[in-house]
Amino acid sequence: MAIDPNFIEVNEITDYWTFLRSIDWMDPWLIGLIVLHVLTTTTTLLTRNNTNFQIFLFLILLSAVYFSESINEYAAMNWHSFSKQQYFDSNGLFISTVFSIPILLNCMLLIGAWLYNSTQMMAKLKIAQLKDKARKERLQQQQSQEDQDHMKQQ
Repeated sequence: MAIDPNFIEVNEITDYWTFLRSIDWMDPWLIGLIVLHVLTTTTTLLTRNNTNFQIFLFLILLSAVYFSESINEYAAMNWHSFSKQQYFDSNGLFISTVFSIPILLNCMLLIGAWLYNSTQMMAKLKIAQLKDKARKERLQQQQSQEDQDHMKQQ
């Protein structure tokens, strides 16, 4: 079996970028995982007006991150069945990089969308309150003017 010229020995990994370069990004399961992350982000963006679905998605995503340690342990024991290399270290650097970080970024996107929607809703509410207050003041002024006109006529 020929050694890949881009192969990096574990002892050659000195920083995070070297670690990222050591990953075979053409491994089919990694491509599938990246596609899953892209679909999740797309779903997050397309459902920005469906809060109930986003809450469900948020809880599913946080659950996936919560169970990432268990997923890492399972993947470390069974990596032969789906991967070309053993990536799953006991510290969880790989699973955090390719699984948890993208999911948490999606969660942050969801929270950002919720905050934006909340500020828009609060602004609309305040505008409606100010319009209602102005309408009531106009009605009160009209009523007062009508009362004064009525008094002058008597």
